[in-house]
Amino acid sequence: MNQSMAQKPHEQLAATLSDEMDAVNTLIRTRMASKHAPRIPEVTAHLVEAGGKRLRPMLTLAAAKMCGYDGEHHLKLAATVEFIHTATLLHDDVVDESGQRRGRPTANLLWDNKSSVLVGDYLFSRSFQLMVETGSLQVLDILANASATIAEGEVLQMTAAQDLKTGEDIYLQVVRGKTAALFSAATEVGGVIAGADDAQVKALFNYGDALGIAFQIADDLLDYQGDAKATGKNVGDDFRERKLTLPVIKAVAQATDEEREFWKRTIEKGRQEDGDLEHALELMDKYGTLAATRDDANGWANKAKDALRVLPEHPIRQMLNDLADYVVARLN
Repeated sequence: MNQSMAQKPHEQLAATLSDEMDAVNTLIRTRMASKHAPRIPEVTAHLVEAGGKRLRPMLTLAAAKMCGYDGEHHLKLAATVEFIHTATLLHDDVVDESGQRRGRPTANLLWDNKSSVLVGDYLFSRSFQLMVETGSLQVLDILANASATIAEGEVLQMTAAQDLKTGEDIYLQVVRGKTAALFSAATEVGGVIAGADDAQVKALFNYGDALGIAFQIADDLLDYQGDAKATGKNVGDDFRERKLTLPVIKAVAQATDEEREFWKRTIEKGRQEDGDLEHALELMDKYGTLAATRDDANGWANKAKDALRVLPEHPIRQMLNDLADYVVARLN
């Protein structure tokens, strides 16, 4: 990777876009306010101020700046992207019955499920107000489609997550919905608002799509071989939560009848016993599925980098290239 040891790619982006991100954060705080329902800013602030990387809004700002934009609509679009992301997190934590996110108690635990769902709805509404203010029907179309795709992906995951018939094609569809759709929309609208040509806008979409897929595959792999301190998750959380992610899908596809019964008991039926995680890891090692999953993540990172080639020469382009490398470098 072409970056200093001191700064990671997302930190370089944050430093380069610091003025714009300050303006986006101000806009977020202003628009998450509510005269009539003080719980809305309370719940929203709990998540928004939790110290996330703000990667998705940064991608919007980066794409616009790389394509030569000098207006202010990209700030509204970046805030839109962050509101959509925050709304989905609030809803996800209710659906998943999560108690912790980014090392802190979730909003549904601190308040209740109703508050999380309704505040998420409020943020979706705010996001549409912001995108309409840009006056671009194309932007509205992209972000509205992304919002629908995210919801569709979550519903698909709910029905496919514990079904051993789920293959890699369905997994990819889920990942495109739950993660990549907002990455690709974030980069695409940055190009659109900057007036980039069709080929560049398509390249920005392809970059965000591939980056989001690489990001999610890497996350799913880290669940089985990551450092709990670095990832904030215990090794095997996905297994304990009976989630069919790519390393398991690859193992199930090659399983013997006896091994398939093991996966059916632990994932489909949820009857897990001491030593099951260790056995699951042994099966993944037997078929090399962790290494194969790593190869897939690297492949998508390379697709993201390839997409950047048609975009303008710019320091930000190199940072986006390094970001694709960084997403999978966590696996080494």
